[in-house]
Amino acid sequence: MSTTKKLAVTAVAAALGISTLAACGGESEDSADTGSKAKPTSKTVTLVSHDSFAASAAVLKEFTRQTGYTVQVLKSGDAGAALNKEILTKGAPQGDVFFGVDNTLLSRALDNGLFTPYEAKGLDRVADAAQLDKDKHRVTPVDTGDICVNYDKKYFADRKLAPPQSFEDLVKPAYKNLLVTENAATSSPGLGFLLGSVGKYGDDGWQDYWKQLKGNGVKVVDGWEQAYNEEFSGSAGGKKTKGDRPLVVSYASSPPVEVLYAEPQPAEAPTGVATGTCFRQTEFAGLLKGAKNEAGGKALLDFLVSTKFQEDMPLKMFVNPVVKDAKLPELFTKHGVVVDKPETVAPDEIAKNREQWVQSWSSLVLK
Repeated sequence: MSTTKKLAVTAVAAALGISTLAACGGESEDSADTGSKAKPTSKTVTLVSHDSFAASAAVLKEFTRQTGYTVQVLKSGDAGAALNKEILTKGAPQGDVFFGVDNTLLSRALDNGLFTPYEAKGLDRVADAAQLDKDKHRVTPVDTGDICVNYDKKYFADRKLAPPQSFEDLVKPAYKNLLVTENAATSSPGLGFLLGSVGKYGDDGWQDYWKQLKGNGVKVVDGWEQAYNEEFSGSAGGKKTKGDRPLVVSYASSPPVEVLYAEPQPAEAPTGVATGTCFRQTEFAGLLKGAKNEAGGKALLDFLVSTKFQEDMPLKMFVNPVVKDAKLPELFTKHGVVVDKPETVAPDEIAKNREQWVQSWSSLVLK
């Protein structure tokens, strides 16, 4: 997975042996994706996105009813690849609105001048912490997600061992050889976990922390799919043999996904979340400079922060709304967790130091 892609959690559905079309935004009865086949008209607004954008057909029809515009979704690979394409076509964009740039890539997008400023209607309902470009409104926050350590409940219950809850816990002898994480140079959750340690311990302390993690037997694999579905003992992925690591870097939304796609659905999620190990990612959308349908693009940005769209996202993209009054589905409130104090790193700090941090991490952990 790309280092910019945070939505690999939807692959839990694939691991459970069912179609992931709705989860990943493919065509299905309740998911809309027109791809690049639709021919734009004056009443079409084109949303350029990473591959994991998904929305219910009924919700997009409601946008059309309200505005008269039909949404065409143009998927462009993972978030990093999609952003690269927009940078290369700056001034003559593929569409009107770009969705999917997150706080790990935000400075790059803004420095390249991709967006026309626009203050979306309804931003007063969006949490201040998500408004990272509040002064200029070049991008509109749409959703948040947390990268966190997940744990196998049965493993810890069988051994009468409390699961870890914090970064500090993970380096304790009781959890030696239990954690698997993803490569920070090749994986979005791997990068997020590294950034979480930077947020927690600072630029002067994160390397010492990783030395302790390495000494405590952390295992590193290339990507989320391998970590979660092959190495993690708590995945319900229908494997012939389960992994032997009861701790894995994944997402705070992974437990609800495990429940949603299980047949039959369990009364309780088989996995839990160590809420003191989380890094908050925020995704944004922006009006592309040079958009052919600027009015339609503005209307779409307004809609992305509407209650209708915000309440549709959790079970389509497994992310959290940014609008304060949006209601989460019962599946999320029952089986998910609330991360009150996630680690964060300012986008300009990420842009300035990301390459150096990843290089240092690679030298320290992989050798």
